[in-house]
Amino acid sequence: MNIENQILFNDDYCIAIHKPSLIPSQLDTTGDTSLIQYAESFFKQPLFLINRLDRVASGIVLLAKNAKIAAILSAQFQHKTTQKIYFAIVENEPPQTQATLVHFLKKNAQSNTSKAFDEEVKGAKKAELSYFVSGKSDRYCLLKVQLSTGRHHQIRAQLSKMGCPIKGDVKYGARRSNTNRAIHLHAFQLEFTHPQTGKKISVKTPPPSDDTLWEYFSDTIGNL
Repeated sequence: MNIENQILFNDDYCIAIHKPSLIPSQLDTTGDTSLIQYAESFFKQPLFLINRLDRVASGIVLLAKNAKIAAILSAQFQHKTTQKIYFAIVENEPPQTQATLVHFLKKNAQSNTSKAFDEEVKGAKKAELSYFVSGKSDRYCLLKVQLSTGRHHQIRAQLSKMGCPIKGDVKYGARRSNTNRAIHLHAFQLEFTHPQTGKKISVKTPPPSDDTLWEYFSDTIGNL
């Protein structure tokens, strides 16, 4: 992976990088080189991962260049002062053109999945997102998704609970996997407050251009 081509924002305090699908954000049980390892090798310094994306998804990952900046940025995510926008291509058309979904997610560490419940259950955490149907093809719908919380596999679990699994996401009910084993989930935009200047920073990155279905929706995404 050529990390230099994936850098979206970089200064003395933080870095935003486009993570391709199938590369883990951090070291996992496979031992495959992770995004943060690629970044630390390129920048020749320790870095701090602020947000994570599932291995099978693509999009923006934010890193800090020291522990103090990492704490400030992490607090923004914790206090929900960041804005996170995703695009997901799903198999079925949602019941409403736009809606806010509220569920309670319970993580199963053994299977590395989260199950969405309509009512609060023991050990579950509240999860909230809003979606808007941005485009349609003959078989799929493009959803623009904005997260209000950041739970484990939140978008995947909540959209599946709605009856709209993400294309390729067999773990959450998709009919079949994609050829490359990635799923059609992309972290498109991240807006945060710069930890040093206090200015709003907005970073965007388009979905994979070598994917036929993402390419089909590219004009729609580019106009949003």
